Amino acid sequence: MIIDSHLHVWDLDRSPYSWIDRDVPPFNRTFTFDEVAPQLEQNGVDAVILVQADDDDRDTDLMLEVAAERPEVVGVVAYIPLERPAEAAARLEVLQANPYVVGIRNLTHDRADPDWVLRPDVDETLGLIEQAGLPWDHVAVLPRHLEHVATISERHPDLRIVIDHLAKPPIGEASYEPWWSLIGVAAQNPLVHAKISGLYPGADLASWTIDGVRPFVDRALDVFGANRLMYGGDWPISIVAGDYGPVFDGLRTVLVGLSKAEAENVWSHTAQRMYGADPLGQRKGT
Repeated sequence: MIIDSHLHVWDLDRSPYSWIDRDVPPFNRTFTFDEVAPQLEQNGVDAVILVQADDDDRDTDLMLEVAAERPEVVGVVAYIPLERPAEAAARLEVLQANPYVVGIRNLTHDRADPDWVLRPDVDETLGLIEQAGLPWDHVAVLPRHLEHVATISERHPDLRIVIDHLAKPPIGEASYEPWWSLIGVAAQNPLVHAKISGLYPGADLASWTIDGVRPFVDRALDVFGANRLMYGGDWPISIVAGDYGPVFDGLRTVLVGLSKAEAENVWSHTAQRMYGADPLGQRKGT
């Protein structure tokens, strides 16, 4: 069983996606699930979790529509407006009524203020997510973002946190610090998990190599253990590193030394536990 815990779809006619430069390829177009489905089948991926790609309800609505249509989709990590707690509470109530909603995320890394997630209004909404029992996908692209995992953990001791993309380790750089130390601090909370996904060199995404990724995956395995790590394909971002298949094959090579139990955790069981992912399709009544 393989569950891809991190896959996107987007429709440029449905939501703003302000992070996408409409004049610059390759992301300046619509990406549908139908496009990636053959690659999932070719690589033996049984189920996927769709993850928000825009801080907009319309992006979440699109993912929920896809989930209702495609049996491979077993969960959706949705958006709520963290900075508007009252509105977030109302939206969260609606989303919780949908069995496909398994987590919450915002594009917090796109905020100009690296400490934005610590604001009182945002913190109040994180408390709502904690009370709802949903995991929080934390996007960290700066060391400061990763530092905040410990602070959020202290403020919300029952909040389950998923660090996307291993917090973007310094692949291809001369020094592994401060990421090396900070990921270890974040992992001290047993409710913090992480995704082995989106591991590309910061300067040149196309220069993705197995050897470049391996030390950071090994570090994650050391501090989290396989039972708190999960695979994510990060399509369509992965097209810059060769598309779904080459990145999948590379990560499989990096993880080849895992025991059977460890591999089962990374490839499916961790995602099932964290998100309540349902690869057998009971949400659809099958």
